[in-house]
Amino acid sequence: MLFVLTGKIQIGKTRWIERLIRDLDDAGVPAYGVVAPGMWRGLRAGASPQDGSGALEKVGIDNVLLPERQRVTFALRRDVAVRCGALDPQSQAERAGLGWSIDDGALARVNAHFSRLSLRPPTVPGLLVVDELGRLELEREEGLVEAVRLLDSGATASFPHALVVVREDLLPRALSRLDAGAWGGVRVVGPDRSGLSRDLRLSFGAREG
Repeated sequence: MLFVLTGKIQIGKTRWIERLIRDLDDAGVPAYGVVAPGMWRGLRAGASPQDGSGALEKVGIDNVLLPERQRVTFALRRDVAVRCGALDPQSQAERAGLGWSIDDGALARVNAHFSRLSLRPPTVPGLLVVDELGRLELEREEGLVEAVRLLDSGATASFPHALVVVREDLLPRALSRLDAGAWGGVRVVGPDRSGLSRDLRLSFGAREG
């Protein structure tokens, strides 16, 4: 099954995925791929992304490669990149006019990770996670091209299910681009208590609770 997690910007999609991954890990089900936690700057002392108070602003994005949990500095908000001299005018993100400055070297490293997963599939079945597909992938066929290629391969013994993050405004494009049939169907979910964690644990043969 292909699960597409969607919603508006900064409503907690990645934090929801991190909780899902912890639930699966507790049940002995690995996650493979990438999750993209934000880099946050506090507008007041003691603020955290979990408090929902708006006291933080998102200034960057990391990529955590799963299952090894290696962390890659992936992107900076464009105005932050401009201020610190990190903006590459020739990057894929800049050519696409994105609001984020995505490092092409980081893209290459994450793509290499997905390529390894494709060439040397894990022996323990798990959930394939792609956080996230955006304009580069869905409109320009750039960005995380190896992740898209792996998704195009469909369900396998190593990856019977996949979870892909897509912004709400890009959802129609994603559903048109991704091959739901190759995964035995598609289920659109939001970052709520939809029972997905329980359903996935059971589908992998893990005991409930």
